[in-house]
Amino acid sequence: MPELPEVETTRRGIAPLVEGRTIRDVVVRQRRLRWPVPAILKRRLPGARIEAVERRAKYLLLGTSAGGVILHLGMSGSLRVLPSGTEYHPHDRVAIELNGGHSLRLRDPRRFGAVLWGGQAPRRHRLLRDLGPEPLGPAFTGDYLYQRCRGRRRAIRDLLLDGRLVAGIGNIYANEALFAAGIRPTRAGGRLSRPRCAALAAAIRDVLRRALRAGGTTLKDFAQADGRPGYFSHRLKVYGRAGRPCPACAGPVRARALGGRRVFYCSRCQR
Repeated sequence: MPELPEVETTRRGIAPLVEGRTIRDVVVRQRRLRWPVPAILKRRLPGARIEAVERRAKYLLLGTSAGGVILHLGMSGSLRVLPSGTEYHPHDRVAIELNGGHSLRLRDPRRFGAVLWGGQAPRRHRLLRDLGPEPLGPAFTGDYLYQRCRGRRRAIRDLLLDGRLVAGIGNIYANEALFAAGIRPTRAGGRLSRPRCAALAAAIRDVLRRALRAGGTTLKDFAQADGRPGYFSHRLKVYGRAGRPCPACAGPVRARALGGRRVFYCSRCQR
């Protein structure tokens, strides 16, 4: 699934191409995505001007003069800006046609993505209103993480995936940050000291920033807005590397199931 760096990379790719443009039409080629594409989009958006493309957690927010559109890339989706009239790909589900000969298209093979109406206050939509702070924002600090983890028995990896605690950290980057901080993914969040929480918060920010500079991570489906892959996959230390040498101690990277997803760690370097 595209995670925060991939979604932010997509935002940076499409924003200069669509901001300031007027929407001519909305073409819904497949209404049945994760949630049905609402009919109000086709009524409200034509004639509206795109004022901003923003991100909240793993969601993209298309701010228009008529109201906000909330987009999610699902498990394997992508957003691309193509010349109007480009032949549709079989997995192109929704197209927002713009003036100047541009077409913003959601390509979503598995149909787990979303295109929703956010109205005049999209950040108060039920999907967004209860999200925690952005991991790259000023509110996400070691002290904040320590206070939110105190008394919690859940594994720290699972806590990092809880969007109510921190918004947008996915499994790939949680694993990588925990390795960088020397913390085992299965350790209970409540057992982390304040200094270890500070180290983890710093590691999360560092890993996400490095992933952004690399254009995200392509493991299977993700491509940037221009179709290029993300290159952070070449810099992963533990994720997807079970049985291979730990880059720090050369011991084997281990993997196990946790909360329905796999975690990767070094039993020597992470405690």
